[in-house]
Amino acid sequence: MIRVAVVGTGGIAGICHLPALAAEAHRAQVVAAVDVDADRLEAFCSEHGVPASYTDLEEMLRIEQPDLVHVCTPPFLHAEQVITCLRAGAWVWCEKPLCLSLAEYDAIAAAEGEGGPYASVVFQHRFGSGARHLRELVDKGALGRALVALCHTMWYRPPEYFEVPWRGRWDTEGGGPAMGHGIHQIDLLLSVLGEWDEIRAMAGRLDRDVEAEDVSMAMVRFADGAMAAVVNSLLSPREESYLRFDFADTTVELSHLYGYRNADWTSSSPLWQPGEDVPSSHAAQLGALLDAYERGERPPVSGTEARRPLELITGLYAAALTGQPVRRSELTSEHPFHDRMNGGLTL
Repeated sequence: MIRVAVVGTGGIAGICHLPALAAEAHRAQVVAAVDVDADRLEAFCSEHGVPASYTDLEEMLRIEQPDLVHVCTPPFLHAEQVITCLRAGAWVWCEKPLCLSLAEYDAIAAAEGEGGPYASVVFQHRFGSGARHLRELVDKGALGRALVALCHTMWYRPPEYFEVPWRGRWDTEGGGPAMGHGIHQIDLLLSVLGEWDEIRAMAGRLDRDVEAEDVSMAMVRFADGAMAAVVNSLLSPREESYLRFDFADTTVELSHLYGYRNADWTSSSPLWQPGEDVPSSHAAQLGALLDAYERGERPPVSGTEARRPLELITGLYAAALTGQPVRRSELTSEHPFHDRMNGGLTL
């Protein structure tokens, strides 16, 4: 059995992670949970039958020695907690964003071992049957060359949503909807179209009392010449997550909100036959992660794959805040936005 610990016992842990783990009960066992809020921790462990509870992460790692740790805490805690788990020898599956800067990402990568432990990030939209089928067709060249794409995260969050102290701040959330919300669709876009080369962007605070943006828009040129428009909004009353891919021979579209099934995809290609209806979900990604653990291989959405969406969002903020185009090749450790997502600038 793979011994699993959960760090952070808020909503995402109970709603998404524990059900996903329950579906893998034949090979994964939750042995402990960690939270600084003792009352919430006790209620969580009682509800889900978790046998051990801790208010200190390092104590839990020393006593329980888990194989895999699910990190479900606020974003500003991720990097330190992920590194602590890796150094203790545990694999990590962390909620997005994995960290708040490319510098933090590089520190996480340095803490991984040659053959593990590894850190992976929750990007569950890659793992539904529709996305898997699309990548298979693209890899075969069956749809023709990729030309144009749209990637829209049009969500709504009322003003009171931002009363939680860490939301909408550069130092605790890493930015606004590009970082905390649109990152899911951005990762799916990148998983299909591959490496990007250049980005131009705008971002603004139009209606919410936040430090970072509440809307951003970007134009992205990919390494093969394809172009995409990316919109991230928390001001859109009719919510939708929308991706469109125009290939030389067909168009493929996805319209959903927080998760999709096969019926949410449409395509003009007769080759579009995604088969078994696997929804995008934590459960779908966890299965792939545990498969990799059992094989001793690097899991999906770790390493360079986990870095890609963070690089693009860093480029988006750099382009928006400086008013200049940004190339991916520029985002080295010497770039002013490498250590902070806002590069020390303000909107």
